[in-house]
Amino acid sequence: MRISKVVPPSSDSPILPDVLRPGLRLVFCGTAAGKRSAQEGAYYAHPGNMFWRALFQARLTPRLLVPQEFPLLPEFGIGLTDLAKRHVGNDDELPKDAFDVPELLAKIETYAPNVLAFTSKHAARAVLGADIGYGLQHRAFGSTAVFVLPSPSGQARGHWDLAPWVTLAAHAAT
Repeated sequence: MRISKVVPPSSDSPILPDVLRPGLRLVFCGTAAGKRSAQEGAYYAHPGNMFWRALFQARLTPRLLVPQEFPLLPEFGIGLTDLAKRHVGNDDELPKDAFDVPELLAKIETYAPNVLAFTSKHAARAVLGADIGYGLQHRAFGSTAVFVLPSPSGQARGHWDLAPWVTLAAHAAT
């Protein structure tokens, strides 16, 4: 399913809709929609982004999905959100007040997924603080465990490692 309406960043509407519901085993949280994702109306839409390949290679999905299929993720127990729902761009292009941490925490409290996985250290630092590494964190939000993953963005290719994604998949399966 393709979202045909892309909302300008100044709007009160999110650039990409949350994919959240009760009972999810895993919710991925990114920083903000990239320019290509906003144009296409789909999460992680840039062809150089490894997100969809990582989901499949880590066996979080039974087949390789394309970005426009993001609404199907709840069928696999997976949800999506971003810290900056009303902004578009790379991390270094976002205004300092773009991240809405209280909104994210309210969503996690409401939907209570088993695991919240940040798709970058930048997003994780905004919520957890400076002392973080990849993998399972010592901090949880209620019953929701927290993971930090290497960014799947093509711009972060030098830091790419599938291993934490595989570890996340094993943890999310338990």
